[in-house]
Amino acid sequence: MTILAVASQADAQVAARLFRGLAEPTRLALLTALLDGERTVNELVRAVGGKQSGVSGHLACLRDCGLVASRPGPGRSVLYRLAAPSLQTLLRAAEELLADSGHPVTLCAEPGGEQS
Repeated sequence: MTILAVASQADAQVAARLFRGLAEPTRLALLTALLDGERTVNELVRAVGGKQSGVSGHLACLRDCGLVASRPGPGRSVLYRLAAPSLQTLLRAAEELLADSGHPVTLCAEPGGEQS
């Protein structure tokens, strides 16, 4: 499946789920915090804020979706990283898009909501 040539409604739903996962602010912050390489949960908590349990939950979601990979780190820690180089490309492209058209994006209505 490719997003540019979505063959079916099911393909479109899978692609939309990817973007819904990226649309959650904490998960997006975690992904961008991983752009420079592996980090532990404690490092990610410091980078994005929040409670360790919440960050761990978001990381589990991202891992289950195949966006983040993990491996044992020093001691009892776990190191998290982006699961695929294409995700880094996507996040960098989004950053460029926001730089080019950020103002209209900030005015965009919430999905399913009314635009004022």
